[in-house]
Amino acid sequence: MSKNKYFQLSQLSIAIALALPLTTIYAQENSNSNDVQVLSAVVVTGGKRDTAQTAKTKLNKIPGTTSVVAAAEVEKGRAANLEDVLSYQAGVFAAATGGNGANFVSIRGSGINTFYGGYARGIKYLYDGTSITGPGGTQETLLTPTAVNYTEVINGSNAFAYGATALGGAIQFTTHTGRSSPGTYIGLEGGSFDYRKYFLSHGGVSDDRKTDYYIAVSKNEREGFQEQTPVDGKDIVFNIGHNFSDDVKGRFIVRYREEEFYNGGYLTLAKIKEDPTQKGSTVYGRDHWSGLAVGKLDYFIDDHSKLELSLGYNKFDLDNGLSSSWYNDWPSTYITPTIRYLRDNDKLFGLPSDTSVVLTQTYLSGGTDGRNRVGNQKFQTYHADYTGSRDTAFAITNDLHLNDKTTLTTGLSAVEALRNIKIDQAEVPNTSGNPSHVSYDEWYLAPRLGLSYKLTPEVQFFTSLGRSIDAPVTWGIGPSVGANGAYLRDVRPQEGTTGELGVRINSEKLDGTLAVYRTWLEDEIHNIVVTPATTTAPAVTANFNASKTIHQGVEASLAAKLWESQKGSTVNLRQSYTFNDFFFKGDSDLGKNELPGLPRHSYQAELEWKNTQGYYVGVDLRAVSSYYVDYKNTFKAPSYEILGLRAGYEEPNQKWKVYVDLKNLTDEHYVATASSSYNYRGSDAAVFWPGDGRSVFIGTGFRF
Repeated sequence: MSKNKYFQLSQLSIAIALALPLTTIYAQENSNSNDVQVLSAVVVTGGKRDTAQTAKTKLNKIPGTTSVVAAAEVEKGRAANLEDVLSYQAGVFAAATGGNGANFVSIRGSGINTFYGGYARGIKYLYDGTSITGPGGTQETLLTPTAVNYTEVINGSNAFAYGATALGGAIQFTTHTGRSSPGTYIGLEGGSFDYRKYFLSHGGVSDDRKTDYYIAVSKNEREGFQEQTPVDGKDIVFNIGHNFSDDVKGRFIVRYREEEFYNGGYLTLAKIKEDPTQKGSTVYGRDHWSGLAVGKLDYFIDDHSKLELSLGYNKFDLDNGLSSSWYNDWPSTYITPTIRYLRDNDKLFGLPSDTSVVLTQTYLSGGTDGRNRVGNQKFQTYHADYTGSRDTAFAITNDLHLNDKTTLTTGLSAVEALRNIKIDQAEVPNTSGNPSHVSYDEWYLAPRLGLSYKLTPEVQFFTSLGRSIDAPVTWGIGPSVGANGAYLRDVRPQEGTTGELGVRINSEKLDGTLAVYRTWLEDEIHNIVVTPATTTAPAVTANFNASKTIHQGVEASLAAKLWESQKGSTVNLRQSYTFNDFFFKGDSDLGKNELPGLPRHSYQAELEWKNTQGYYVGVDLRAVSSYYVDYKNTFKAPSYEILGLRAGYEEPNQKWKVYVDLKNLTDEHYVATASSSYNYRGSDAAVFWPGDGRSVFIGTGFRF
């Protein structure tokens, strides 16, 4: 798509967003409603309030961009990875590298140039209120939609009350229980590139209604679109809850996943245009496993206050470099205690007040081993120890209701970043001039101020100002390995201040948010590829704190009921638009160059027809603009547009369903993600992951 055409599309999407409120309000006044409410990710019939809608109601009180994704909506088509889950979420860019489970996820430019398929950074991920993000980042093994009821997305500093102070905010997954998914459910998916997914769950509630239980097992396989990109994954999820009394409730959740997959290697643009299925020159595999156990206890002190206690134990391992002569082994353990105190309907200065306090800490034990492989033997080249590193956040936030329409939000967080990284064993002495031991323990204050005003019960204006703190992940400090041995880089936490202004509408016919924000960043953490990986050596990357940078943009999402028949059939349109404007603020070398790695514009839309008998048909579009892939701004990934279609049937009593999901109907040869470097000098380079070609997926599910 040409630049002019892309801007025309962007302008059209904004025009639609502005025009729809008028047209649909008119339609609402002149149609026979069947009381069907269309949300951004949830369809609610007859006033029913499920847990996803309850979460959405809670997040709508936050003065900033938030959203909720119901698994039931995602599972109307293929539900294989985070790209599927996070579609249509404003401010979020999610792309699967070659269609694998290795996802690049960024919110408001977080984690630019993250290495895909191992550990994510820049966003705090939680399961059921317990963080799986820590000093080493987030191992991607658990970032799958298996047995998830709904997903909360809280952009930027709006995730303050979750103990999340990362630039990107937080993504929280809530696991199904025996109450939300009763009975036995069997799900089957399959399709192009030999994709197969098998799912079995069973949930129930005891006769006295005090105990609920849920267990799920899943297996997914895929040969891959690109050559030599097989995936094989297995999941087990167990969730049991018990009400000890009206005041004390407990829950124990276990997750285990193992996954082995291979990257087909980076390709040049010329090769993607010619044949995106061909393999690159740096094919290698990764083998993950991760086990998470969470114990929770909720104590209801009185009708207005509650104490939540949880302890998470997350043990995981990443074997990086399967089938290569070089090999990294990253075994680690996170221990995460969390305390939350929630009080609502209180009084402060004589006004209604809601308060929350959270204290959470994640302690890391583990490190990484570098090895060389000769035949079936492995020889250790270095060992880096990360034990003792930890992240701590103490946050208190208050919503003071100044009147029936206006709420003042205030908060203060104290954030600790403790990093202790040392190379305690190395085959080659460190003569690089860089350190072999980096240790610091630093505290930061992160205040927050917000204001929301309800113009009407359906329309809310909001604004906020908040701080973000991103401590470097341990592997971002090192080690790096070169001819001069293994060494570390003394990378420090990045700090940001974000201002946000927006409007939210939530009515029977419309649901959406429009927000603009600007973040002033100091010491933003970047990662660039110095030397690409080969079959005989890992990639050499450099992590550094950049000079001052700016992240600013527009986040717009709107779901609308465009038409409704007297019998209840509807035509619904959901869409999201994100504008990213990220750049250096007068760097001595790079001036005001754009930050590489993310598109300036992205737009997604789906137009769906659905009737009351359970049939639905929808056509969707994803359009992404071009973007630079080097800091010198000499080389770009091209823009692309992808069309899709999905159709299906859901039995009204939810006993069974079937769907067909067609993706990339025009067989577009496009770039899913790219790896950035300092200067490509305008020349084509093998730094691109190809996106999937034309594909068809079929799924079915039975509940009994």
